[in-house]
Amino acid sequence: MSLHTMSYASHVLGYVDMNRSPYKTRLSPALAIPPSSTLLHTDESGRFPESKKGHGSNAPSRSGDSTGSLLGQANTIGIIGGVSVDSTLNFLRKLVKWSKREGTSSLPFVLHSDTVLNKELLSHDRSSFPSLSKSQSNRLDPTPIVENLRNKRTFLENSGACCIVMPCNILHSWHDEVSKGCSVPFLHMAESVARELKEAKLKPLEAGSRLRIGVLATDATLTAGFYQEKLQNEGFEVVLPDKATMEHTVIPAFEALNRKDTEGARNLLRIALQVLLVRAVNSVILASDDMRDLLPQDDPLLKKCIDPMDALARSTIKWAQSAEMGTY
Repeated sequence: MSLHTMSYASHVLGYVDMNRSPYKTRLSPALAIPPSSTLLHTDESGRFPESKKGHGSNAPSRSGDSTGSLLGQANTIGIIGGVSVDSTLNFLRKLVKWSKREGTSSLPFVLHSDTVLNKELLSHDRSSFPSLSKSQSNRLDPTPIVENLRNKRTFLENSGACCIVMPCNILHSWHDEVSKGCSVPFLHMAESVARELKEAKLKPLEAGSRLRIGVLATDATLTAGFYQEKLQNEGFEVVLPDKATMEHTVIPAFEALNRKDTEGARNLLRIALQVLLVRAVNSVILASDDMRDLLPQDDPLLKKCIDPMDALARSTIKWAQSAEMGTY
């Protein structure tokens, strides 16, 4: 039986579903691992040098060398897939495209992505499910989500990842819990944005005031507060949508998006951005995995927006380059 591989980057992980017909092989860069699966990885030539069985904490442990790991390069990136598959693929495209240099391949990576907890993750976000009352939202237990993300993190560590990222805004609500005790660097998306803004040396729009940065996101992301924390740590004044803007533009925009009313969602997003911009903010962080692609590339409002995914991809590549040179 021949194996038909699909190459997305210099390394691609897939699985053979042992419960299906032996003549059907599934391979995907978005790794969803059934309990009894056989993991396959490619070397630089694209061949399959070996196969290993493993899942979560039962995967081969790291012992200071790469003999028990799927990938052994010092710049291997471990990626925990986000709630939105499109968002995860968007990050991967940027990581692959931007990391390529003349005469070199893109960065090796391991991706662990599944949809098991997507419904529960999204249920924390009342902007996506407006019918969920605040009291109901507060009663939701995040423990299964944190445990799921920790299992993914452990799998990535055991697979040889030397740096871990989560290209998803809502998942960063639990970044501190998931990254605690991690054996490798675990980059933070909001921290990447704040650092880039600091390095940009922007000037306040109003003389004598601090730099003001707007944040437009779902209710759950804003309530988690990690963007506010990371920006304030760098000396920025954070401007959030007021209650009226959230109730009349932001939440309705997500409602429109959920019912596939793209034009309605786009118009409401424009209003929400304009309300923030008139409050003398230098830029607006558009911290929503669903809203980023609503505005056309030539929209003037988009020039005032910051995509956190871009900052995370650049931070990841910068880390990988430091790891290659042994300077990290």
